[in-house]
Amino acid sequence: MALIALGVTGGIGAYKAVEIARGLQNNGHEVIAIMTRSATQFVGPLTFEAITRREVITDQWKAGANADIEHISIASTIDLLLVAPATANTVGKFANGLADDFLSSLFVATKAPVLIAPAMNTNMFEHPAVVKNLETLMARGVHVVDPGSGYLACGWIGKGRLAEPEAVVAAAEQLLRIKALALGAPKPAGEGGTMAGRRVMVTAGPTYEDLDPVRFVGNRSSGRMGYALAAEAIRRGATVTLVSGPTHLAAPHGVDLIAVRSAADMHTAVMARAAEQDAVIMAAAVADYTPANPAGQKVKKGEGDLTITLQRTKDILGDLGRLPSRAQRLPVLVGFAAETQDVVAYATGKLEKKAVDLVVANDVSRAGMGFDVDLNAVTIVSADGVEDVPLQSKSAVAARVLDRLEQLLIAVPSRASAAKA
Repeated sequence: MALIALGVTGGIGAYKAVEIARGLQNNGHEVIAIMTRSATQFVGPLTFEAITRREVITDQWKAGANADIEHISIASTIDLLLVAPATANTVGKFANGLADDFLSSLFVATKAPVLIAPAMNTNMFEHPAVVKNLETLMARGVHVVDPGSGYLACGWIGKGRLAEPEAVVAAAEQLLRIKALALGAPKPAGEGGTMAGRRVMVTAGPTYEDLDPVRFVGNRSSGRMGYALAAEAIRRGATVTLVSGPTHLAAPHGVDLIAVRSAADMHTAVMARAAEQDAVIMAAAVADYTPANPAGQKVKKGEGDLTITLQRTKDILGDLGRLPSRAQRLPVLVGFAAETQDVVAYATGKLEKKAVDLVVANDVSRAGMGFDVDLNAVTIVSADGVEDVPLQSKSAVAARVLDRLEQLLIAVPSRASAAKA
C-alpha cells in the first residue's frame, strides 16, 4: 500500500489527526507523522509514535548525519502528503513557497500529490488573503478537503472546523487511486469492479432562479453530498460527469464538470447527456418553481408589497424516467428526496411516480445533518424495501449509495458494450 506523510499543524483539530492516522493504517497504509512546533502544544508526539510505530518528525535540524536533508529523502519516497489540520499560517506558507520548517520544506520539495484539510476560525477562513492562498494552491494542483460547519473551539458557530476523519481518509484514498491509474495500474477487480467502464452522471448543489440581475431564489444545498457521490464513483473507476449548480466546492479530480445556474440550465445539461450514461444520480436540490417574468434591471424598492409570480420548472427526474431506454432500465436512476416530515412515505411515492430505481431520502429538519454540513443520515428506498443508513460522513453515505447502485448495474449492460455490439 501507500506511504503517506501526515502533516499536523497547530490547531485544536490536531486531535482528529490521530483518528486520520488510524483510518489510513486500517486501510493498509504506512504513515509518517510530521508535526509543527505549535502542533505539539495540542497533541504530544508520543501519541503519533504509538499509533504509527514510527519516529515523529518535529525538527528540521535534528542532529545526525544528513539530518538536514531528511525532508528531501522523504519527499522522494512518499506517495501522498496529507496535512490535517492545515492552519491559515501553513496555507499561507504553502501558497507563497516559504520553507522555514520541516513540513513546509517537504511541501516545496515533494512531487507527490498534496491534500490539505484547512481548519480555522470562520473569519480567518473567509479572509481575502486566506481565500486567495487556497485558490492559488488549488490552481497549482493541491487538493482541498472543505472544512465543516458548526461549533468551533473559539465558541463561534460557523464554517472552519476540520472535516471529519472519515471524509479526509476518503479523499486521500481517492487521490491515491487517481495516482495509481495515472501510472497505468489496472483498475481493481472485486469490490468496485462493476464501476469500471461505466458512465455515471451526478447532479449536485442548488439552482438559482433569478428575480432580477441582483436577486435570486435559491436553497441551502452546499453540493457536498453530490460531490461525495461523484468522488466515490471516480474512486470505483467510473467515468463521471458532474452537473453542478453554484457551489464553492472544488470538483473531484477526474470528473467532467458541467457548471449550471438555473433549473432550466440543469435540465438542458442532464437531458443532453442522459443517453450516454449507465446511471444518473440526481442529488441536486433543483428548484420546483422559478420567477415567471424575471426583471431585466434591478427591481427598486417601492412603497407597497411586491408580488412575484412563480411558474413550475421542468421535472428532470420525471423526464429521465420517461426516456424510451428506461424500458431496458438504462440509465439506472437514483433520486434524492429532502423532506421535513413523512420521509419514507414521500420517498416511496417519488419512487413510483417518477419510475426510478432508488430514492435516497433524508430529513433535513434534523439538526447537524443534511444541508451544508459534513454528516448525513439517509433512508434508501427501492422496490426491494427500505434501508436506513445511520448518521455518518457524507463520503461514507456516498459509498453505501454506490454499493446499491452497483448491485443494480450488474443486471444492466453498459452503454460502452452496447455501442460495440
